[in-house]
Amino acid sequence: MDSVLILDAAMGAGHRVVAEELASRLRAGGHRAHRADILELLPPGVGGVLRGFYRTAVRRAPWLYDGIYAAFFQSERGPRSTPLAALAASGVREAVDACEADLVVPVFHLAAQVTGRMRVRGELAAPTAVLATDFAVHRQWLHPGNDIYLCVSADAAEQVREGIGRPAYAPGPVVPQRFHRAAATGGGRWAGMLRRAGDGRIPVLISTGSWGVARGLVRTARALRRDGYLPLVLCGRDQRVRAQMARIPGVFACGWVEDIEALMAASGALIDNAAGQTAVQALAAGLPVIGYRPIAGHGRAGVLRMARLGVTDYAADRDQLLDALARLTRPGRLREERVRAGRSLFAADAAEEIRRLGAQR
Repeated sequence: MDSVLILDAAMGAGHRVVAEELASRLRAGGHRAHRADILELLPPGVGGVLRGFYRTAVRRAPWLYDGIYAAFFQSERGPRSTPLAALAASGVREAVDACEADLVVPVFHLAAQVTGRMRVRGELAAPTAVLATDFAVHRQWLHPGNDIYLCVSADAAEQVREGIGRPAYAPGPVVPQRFHRAAATGGGRWAGMLRRAGDGRIPVLISTGSWGVARGLVRTARALRRDGYLPLVLCGRDQRVRAQMARIPGVFACGWVEDIEALMAASGALIDNAAGQTAVQALAAGLPVIGYRPIAGHGRAGVLRMARLGVTDYAADRDQLLDALARLTRPGRLREERVRAGRSLFAADAAEEIRRLGAQR
C-alpha cells in the first residue's frame, strides 16, 4: 500500500479532525495520505445545502432531525442506502484517480455508502476500510460492499457484524497523541488562569461542539455556578453563543480553543451532548464525561450508548447532573474507575489496522 484516500466531511469539526490525525499517522509510516471532503465531491451546491440543512435542523428544529434520524438512520423499513451515494460516485472516482489511491478510508457515513455502492458495482477497485466514528452505529454507516470496518468500541464492531456481516475491529477512537499526554502537563497556562478565575471552584467544561449547539445552556451554566463550580462553556466558533455566555456572572466563555487538551487537564469533568470528538478526546485525557441534554438524533443515541458501556455517565435531569459532578470531579474510586474505563477504549491504532489491510492486498 502506497497511497491512501481519506474521505471526510465538514459537518462540524469532528470528522475532519479524525481524518487529519489518521493522515498524519499514515504519513509517519511512510505512506502518501490524501483527504477529500465527500460533500465537495457531490454536484455543485448539493453539499452546501446538505450541510446548511443539517446545521439548521440540529440548532433550530431538533424534532425534524429526530424524525429524519428515526426514518432514515434507524428504521428497518426505511431505505437501506441514500440517493446521494450515486451523486458522489463520479467525484470519488476522480479523487481516487488523482492520488492513485490503493485504499480508501471513509470517516463519514455518506462516504461509506458511496464507497460500498461503488465496490458492489465494480466502480472502485481499491479496497475500503470504513472508520466508523459513532458509538451507536446507525444504518447509514453500513454497506456490505465495504471491505472492513474500524470502530470506536467492541460494542460498535459487534453492531457492524450483526448489521451486515462484514469484518469489524475495534482499535478505538482516533485522537491526537497530545490528548493522551495531557494529564502530565498539569493544565499548562490554563491551570493558573482557572485558579485565579475560579477562586477555589472546580472548573467544569460544557461542550457545544464547533457550531455552538446546546439545549438549555444558560440554565445549565447557572446551575453549576450556584452549586459551587466554575462553568467553562466551549462555544466553538459561534460568537453569538460566546457573547451570551460572557454576560452571565461567574461563567467562563471560551471560543475555539487550540490547546483544548491542556484545558481538559485543568478541569474536573466534561458535560457532553453529542458523543463526538470532544467526548473521546476528554476520555483520552483522563477527564470524566457526563452526558446531559444530548442533541437530536445521533447525538442522543451516542450519548446513551456511551453511558451503557460504562465509559461515561448520563444525567437525565439537573439533579442527576449535579450528583454526578459531585462524585466525579473529586479524587476517589469512582473517578478512577471512569478514567480507566474511558482509556480502555484506545485498544490499538487504526492506522496500523489500515496498513495491515493494505499489506494483505
